[in-house]
Amino acid sequence: MAKNTLSYVCQNCGAAYNRWQGKCESCGEWNTLAEEDTSGSVPVSIRSKRKGRTFALESLAGKSPDAPRLSSGMTELDRVTGGGFVRGSVLLVGGDPGIGKSTLLTQATSMMARAGHRIVYISGEEAVAQVRLRAERLGLSDAPVQLAAETSVEDIVSTLSEGAVPRLIVIDSIQTMWTDTVESAPGTVTQVRASAQALIRFAKKTGAAIILVGHVTKDGQIAGPRVVEHMVDAVLSFEGEGSQQFRILRAVKNRFGPTDEIGVFEMTGLGLREVTNPSELFLSERDLGTPGTAVFAGIEGTRPVLVELQALVAPTSLGTPRRAVVGWDQSRLSMVLAVLEAHCGVKLSGHDVYLNVAGGLRINEPAADMAAAAALVSSLVNAQLPTDAVYFGEISLSGVIRPVAQTPARLKEAVKLGFKRAVLPESARGGDAGGDAGLSLNAINSLTTLVAEIAARGSRRGEQSAPAEKNATPARFRRGEG
Repeated sequence: MAKNTLSYVCQNCGAAYNRWQGKCESCGEWNTLAEEDTSGSVPVSIRSKRKGRTFALESLAGKSPDAPRLSSGMTELDRVTGGGFVRGSVLLVGGDPGIGKSTLLTQATSMMARAGHRIVYISGEEAVAQVRLRAERLGLSDAPVQLAAETSVEDIVSTLSEGAVPRLIVIDSIQTMWTDTVESAPGTVTQVRASAQALIRFAKKTGAAIILVGHVTKDGQIAGPRVVEHMVDAVLSFEGEGSQQFRILRAVKNRFGPTDEIGVFEMTGLGLREVTNPSELFLSERDLGTPGTAVFAGIEGTRPVLVELQALVAPTSLGTPRRAVVGWDQSRLSMVLAVLEAHCGVKLSGHDVYLNVAGGLRINEPAADMAAAAALVSSLVNAQLPTDAVYFGEISLSGVIRPVAQTPARLKEAVKLGFKRAVLPESARGGDAGGDAGLSLNAINSLTTLVAEIAARGSRRGEQSAPAEKNATPARFRRGEG
């Protein structure tokens, strides 16, 4: 008989150790090592020792047919996946508890089942009656989705192998699955890895597309070993704040499509509603005429998105001022603040700084630098920015405004929503940037010019904004003094 091999496996990264220790040396996490039996179920002495078979080698030249895709019936979901689900592909969907993962998959599978495809939904966390209640609440109880509550991978594979091969299989969730090939408890690293590997083999062999639902940790990362993310073909992240109705579906990894596309949904009483124009939704509750707000014209994949950046700069009595940001990179905010103080004379060392991206969207591109700087200076000097203007441009460490990609698409989206002006980098004025967009372009070469224009607006507000203006910009940037 094979001897049991016990080791301590990190539940965060999957690293194995022969003795327990408080900190994992691989990922740096504390108290994540758990004792598991890592021995295989089949002894090495009786394993098959067959010789490998030969296979044909092909050249790089030649035509390869496009992978056939299966549309989900939801435009936003197809946008993120690259046009639909590829046969034999495996997708991993992660998100916070209660964010709407099961609701999204229930709606998608119901639409595909109504289109005549065989769809199977395997629930490992909820009973069949609970899934039926959700479908009834969404008005999808009449969809011919085949449903089961099962956690054994061997039983699932055996059942799905009978009859016609399903076009799509949903496993909710992979942390609840277990296989007989390993002796660890469900949810451990060994079980998650082995269960995912068995399901991936079934998908590649039969051509069925499989969606695995994964839990997330406190940091927002998908729980379990990171090797599972490397095993699957695509990793989708379902993001959003529980207090807001907006939901963002983002592709973190995609072998068959882009990774910079997003799908926008709105959570309603009848489920998730697709948002075809996210810019209008993000700006629907915009507070006009308030200092410290600027509209950023961004790009998410191939889609232009307009979103409001809100900034608050307030005096502080603390020795170390607060720097809080939601929806943007913390280090990017620190860089913009450093450039404002070093090259523009904006003294922020005695102020708390808060920056927020309205609507729950997270911005990753550096083109938001100019909009963030405009909102910060506007809040500091208590100056209202033009309500019909959009901002975009990257700020370099020297204070120069650098050009960004896809300027025409940003301007067209601004015109569509009724904006009249655009503040953009100087190098973007030429070519087809402005063209027939119908906008009044304000091209800026350096950040000092933008600060001077905003500070001049603050000076017109009277004595109330005079102290902020003096603190915000030195004399060389004031209008009328050269």
